[in-house]
Amino acid sequence: MMQFSNGFLLSLSLCLDIGIANIAMITLAMQRGYFHGFWLGVGTCVGDLAYALLALAGMTVLLQYEAVRWVLWTGGGALLLWFAGKMLVAAFRKASELDVNKTHQYRSLLREFRRGIVLALSSPTAILWFATVGGALISRMGQHSVTASAWFLSGFFIAGVFWTCILCLVGSFGGKLLGHRLLKYSYIASALIFSYFAIYVIASGYREFITS
Repeated sequence: MMQFSNGFLLSLSLCLDIGIANIAMITLAMQRGYFHGFWLGVGTCVGDLAYALLALAGMTVLLQYEAVRWVLWTGGGALLLWFAGKMLVAAFRKASELDVNKTHQYRSLLREFRRGIVLALSSPTAILWFATVGGALISRMGQHSVTASAWFLSGFFIAGVFWTCILCLVGSFGGKLLGHRLLKYSYIASALIFSYFAIYVIASGYREFITS
């Protein structure tokens, strides 16, 4: 279950960074109803899972080389700390309000699902995240066994769906509550999770390269 919880927290740290996909979910849930936002969110979860699978498969091969493991340890730990700092700065910086009055063209639920996949796969920040931080973490957490990897990926996907449910419920039933306060708490939570994983990567690398 450790792998499941790590996958859950890692996915949640990515979800908590309020971006284009999350804003689209919120506004769709407010304007078109809960299920429009929900199916777009599930689509983004599928897109993120595809990147996680690619990171897991690619890093498994690359980890055979000690130089790669050193780069992932030092670079991944540093980037995680940078992301944590970035989230804290964003939390205490005045953010713009969400434009909840913007109109959206009607789409079927299936189209919203496909649009969510495209949003996730085309996001520059998601690509950068999985190529650096996500790759380093997924490789360390998924290298034990097929079962451990399955638990990790299950937690990763379920966290995304959980976040989608919560965000669309808030958007659908209490959209006016969304604003500076929610964004601030989301950024702080994301910073704490990134800090947790920074400690995880740095400590595991220390044990592997220094004390072994």
